[in-house]
Amino acid sequence: MRLARELRPDLVLMDVQMPRLDGVSATRQVVAEGLADVLVLTTFDLDEYVFGALRAGAAGFLLKNAEAAELIAAVRTVARGEGLIAPAVTRRLIAEFAAPAAPSRNAHAAEPAELASLTRREREVLGCLGQGLSNAEIAGRLDMAEATVKTHVSRLLGKLGLRSRVQAAVMAQELGL
Repeated sequence: MRLARELRPDLVLMDVQMPRLDGVSATRQVVAEGLADVLVLTTFDLDEYVFGALRAGAAGFLLKNAEAAELIAAVRTVARGEGLIAPAVTRRLIAEFAAPAAPSRNAHAAEPAELASLTRREREVLGCLGQGLSNAEIAGRLDMAEATVKTHVSRLLGKLGLRSRVQAAVMAQELGL
């Protein structure tokens, strides 16, 4: 944390298991303080680490057994402001979010408070983010320019207090969009 505050990097490669502060907590702090985007790089692909890191605001999650070229591509992807999930954990992540909502969630309940500030179009874009679509794919699906998609993504991230597309995707899934 001291180095992140001091150096203000564009991107932090974060390990999950560290001696003083675990990587999920450190990710949460880095993101909350707006110090950098975080790419979690770990040998552990346990669901609690994956979900914890993403909920903490990590923009990406990659396993340490990734080839050097994959790591470089992941760093570049996250640095561009996009999200990245290791292919080895993607299927479990999809299964987790595709699972039926908890029984306590009322399908006929009023709109979640988180969405109140969003325009109809921003909600549509958020739903597409929840499906893991790229800006180009969203543009095609919603029949708009890719630059317009980028504007909507930026605005909805700001309105929702989120730092990354990955956080927006997680929120969209949690809200059932």
